[in-house]
Amino acid sequence: MTAPVSLTIRQPDDWHVHLRDGAMLAAVLPHTAAQFGRAIVMPNLKPPVTTVAQASDYRNRILAALPKGSRFQPLMTCYLTDTIDPAEVARGHADQVWTAAKLYPAGATTNSQHGVTDIRRAYPVLETMQKIGMPLLLHGEVTDREVDIFDREQVYIDRVLTPLLKDFPALKIVLEHITTAEAASFVDSDTSGRLGATITSHHLMINRNAIFEGGVRPHFYCLPVAKREKHRLALRKAAISGKACFFLGTDTAPHAAHTKENACGCAGIFNAPTAMQSYAQVFHEEGALDKLEAFASLNGPAFYGLPVNAATMTITQAASQVPEEIAVGSDRLVVFAADTASRWTLSVT
Repeated sequence: MTAPVSLTIRQPDDWHVHLRDGAMLAAVLPHTAAQFGRAIVMPNLKPPVTTVAQASDYRNRILAALPKGSRFQPLMTCYLTDTIDPAEVARGHADQVWTAAKLYPAGATTNSQHGVTDIRRAYPVLETMQKIGMPLLLHGEVTDREVDIFDREQVYIDRVLTPLLKDFPALKIVLEHITTAEAASFVDSDTSGRLGATITSHHLMINRNAIFEGGVRPHFYCLPVAKREKHRLALRKAAISGKACFFLGTDTAPHAAHTKENACGCAGIFNAPTAMQSYAQVFHEEGALDKLEAFASLNGPAFYGLPVNAATMTITQAASQVPEEIAVGSDRLVVFAADTASRWTLSVT
């Protein structure tokens, strides 16, 4: 009888997570905290987190909502706007409140309406961030209506990111939740060591056909939207490469089911309860489980200049109970890839 597949790695981190607030925070946080030692927390609340005081208060609410005995550390981010004060950003970074700053193009995704309308308007704060060594996290899509939604990442790389790298030669940048072969190639070709990219489990597992299989599937709709199969395969190749520029970021984005199953449904996939199981399945299918630790546990800390976690996670190919839905008050959250995740068990020590 063949022994089950099993590996032990340093406890991973999630370098892109949406925890929301209030009842939603209380419902979703335990699932992220059960798997990850740390997580980069997105600042697109209502109102957005643009001041040091708001970030400190939000971090305190997260810590208060953690299960008893949890060692999870939230890493807070600043929401950049056209008018944000560079001095406030520098103060938050110096006080170790903010780990990084997030730039949403205005209108690109959930709660991004206060984001940057023109990258040039952010240059004063980016100059400050370059000086103090504060990483910039990018939602890498243009928002022009005339640009096809499936092309917006590539246009962003050409129109915004390429000039940005030239104008700020020392600024550390993460192109978050990449979805295309072109983005993977662009990040891979950078030799400076200051450009990284996160990859979600859902972009490794589904292509755009999943959104329309047998009808509209709102729980597979996210932004950036899933692309063609060739892009999914390119992302898999990047993730399993072991290269330091690629690391884990789930972009878990909880929305109550009634806001997804709607005439104008919200963008976002909730994958916190199934994250590491899904990544393990992908790496197993690719014959690259030996590369999972680098992607999930080592590359992110190295990019951010942080130590790896002392705890370990054992991942075993064995059946487990994974919820298909999570209750939030009188509503529910639909969990991504519960069937796939139920093939694996996790243990953190």
